[in-house]
Amino acid sequence: MGTGSVVLSKIEQNVSKVMIGKQDVTRLLLAAIAAGGHVLLEDVPGTGKTVLARALAKSMGCGFERVQFTPDLLPSDVTGLSFFNQEKGAFTFREGPVFTNILLADEINRATPRTQSSLLECMAEGQVTVDGETRVLEAPFFVIATQNPVETIGCFPLPEAQLDRFLMKIQMGGLSMEQERAMIDRFITAEPLAEIGAVCSAEDIRSLQEQCREVHVHDDLRDYIVALVQATRKNKAGVSPRGTLALLRASQGYALVHGRDYIVPEDIKEVAHCVLCHRLIGEFDDIQKSAAVTGILNSVALPTEDWKR
Repeated sequence: MGTGSVVLSKIEQNVSKVMIGKQDVTRLLLAAIAAGGHVLLEDVPGTGKTVLARALAKSMGCGFERVQFTPDLLPSDVTGLSFFNQEKGAFTFREGPVFTNILLADEINRATPRTQSSLLECMAEGQVTVDGETRVLEAPFFVIATQNPVETIGCFPLPEAQLDRFLMKIQMGGLSMEQERAMIDRFITAEPLAEIGAVCSAEDIRSLQEQCREVHVHDDLRDYIVALVQATRKNKAGVSPRGTLALLRASQGYALVHGRDYIVPEDIKEVAHCVLCHRLIGEFDDIQKSAAVTGILNSVALPTEDWKR
């Protein structure tokens, strides 16, 4: 197991001290971090979206900021703004919360499209341009956005251009009876989120992301990824080329989470729904999109080889 996989394993173990029954979701988040992508967590209130994001941030030992998105939030509230400093007799730039390593954009669909779009440049290019001056964000920069898919009053659905900036869209899911009872036992006298600390540093995450790019992808699996994406385009609701690269990076990250320096077909299949569904264009609901991706996974021939280098 390489150093990157060791770091990911430590983070996963630390997060599991807080989260019950969310191992699959945690691993997908870790794969996104390794791949250098951003994640949209979607589910009804109370399923642990914010707690998971906070546990992840505390475990990574990186800078963390949380922004509660509301209809009156301005773009400058996110990116920062220049103001006239009377003491200095000049304009001074005050950094917004995006100048951090991990940004929790809570209930992102409650903000206006103008404010939502202020994150586009940050997420796509890792930089902020205010008053004609571009400032580079310090790596790693990772956005975890949350949204409630049920309540729509006072909400502004994310446009397709912004959805495409998220490497993955993940559903939190519910708990089994046993898991919910275990949650009560864990939280009844303690506050696990307040008790966990960092298990790695920002430098470890930067190194991890470099290692992710080196995860081996067999030529047949490269063809398989392209075949999956091409299959989504048959009904004119297809995934963009950015989605092709997202599926590649997410698969590399997922392999690293499982301690491998090469991907196998199962890595691609495990991340396919989270990477592809929200990129399908058209009047489809989430269930239809998921069914479409499942159909594609079942129809595209799966290669069988020795996937190691």
